[in-house]
Amino acid sequence: MASTKSLHVHENALAERVQRIKPSSTIAAAARAEALQAAGKKIINLSIGEPDFDTPEAIKMAAIKAIQQGHTKYTAVDGIKSLKQAVINKMARENRLHYELNQILISGGAKHSLYNFFSAVVNPGDEVIIPAPYWVSYPEMILLTDGKPVFVSAGMEQHFKITPAQLEAAITHKTRLIILNSPSNPSGMAYSEKELKALGEVLLRHPQVWIVTDDIYEHHLWNQTPFTNIVNACPELYDRTVVINSVSKTYAMTGWRIGYAAGPMNVIAAMKKAQSQNTSSPCSISQYAALEALEGDQACVRRMTQAYKERHDFIVGELQKMPGIKCLPSDGTFYTFPSIKGLLNPAKGVTNDIELAEFLLDEAEIVVIPGSAFGVADHIRLCYTTSMEKLVEAAERIHKAVKKLT
Repeated sequence: MASTKSLHVHENALAERVQRIKPSSTIAAAARAEALQAAGKKIINLSIGEPDFDTPEAIKMAAIKAIQQGHTKYTAVDGIKSLKQAVINKMARENRLHYELNQILISGGAKHSLYNFFSAVVNPGDEVIIPAPYWVSYPEMILLTDGKPVFVSAGMEQHFKITPAQLEAAITHKTRLIILNSPSNPSGMAYSEKELKALGEVLLRHPQVWIVTDDIYEHHLWNQTPFTNIVNACPELYDRTVVINSVSKTYAMTGWRIGYAAGPMNVIAAMKKAQSQNTSSPCSISQYAALEALEGDQACVRRMTQAYKERHDFIVGELQKMPGIKCLPSDGTFYTFPSIKGLLNPAKGVTNDIELAEFLLDEAEIVVIPGSAFGVADHIRLCYTTSMEKLVEAAERIHKAVKKLT
């Protein structure tokens, strides 16, 4: 029988690259909520960025048909041709951007697409500009690919969006790329075309800098419409920009794990090479489901976005009534990112956003994510991918809890 000592791997035996990263705080919070619910607690989980809608029936039927037709083998590493063509059609139709088949890569989710891109272009020590607040995985993926995250903070006073002056000041001779996410997780804010053009003018002065634009929330947008990314605003950056998207949020297909990238042929080829060794092809069945999602009836997207807007209006309105909380309306997504600085109360043991999140869990049985996980302290992220009935109850619980702090 193996000794207890032999069952534990000494920390020094692990690769340095994996020791430098942190587990996903959003996934950890969701797991904790699930455990508490299983223990009988009446938890309302406002932590996980996952649509509560079911995958539309036509998409599910396309997957079943694919199984019945025997599409259960490996596909080409970069995805089936028909899905790549559907992405090309979608990009032309909705984004006014034009690509060829060798400029498209289908991957196992947008996160996989991003990681492929970082693997293809980031060298050890390269600096990567990440506007804060940011999605929790951006800096960790950069660290995994031996890059150096450089954070540019944009607080509530500037609607969580960086300025051209901030971008210019952050760029050095070591800068390799910048990550843009609009509309944003966690803030829900979107850059206007004018704002993106101004950022683009800075980037045009620094031709060594790649741009990646993470557009996965493009359809869940009600302000700053129509949706615009930096290539639309500054077409001269086309050859230096990779566009990332997925079917996960748009079509409530998070578990299907299909994302895609569009960009210059040489970088897409390098990303394909990386993917060929780290996963090979994406799931064949999911690709046929994604094909239906992109080519089928889009009414489901409009229905979901309308529901998110109604929930947004309710929860933001409620938060704005609560003492100690400041909350800006979002432009889109299904997140709100209020400041809770006015709730901090050392006498009650709440001195930061992490302790505030613990307080809400203990006092209100509400799960939220501390803003420090996204690079901006003294905020919390609430995700409203739950029913209006639960949101009403959540608002009541939060209101009662925060009164104890103010």
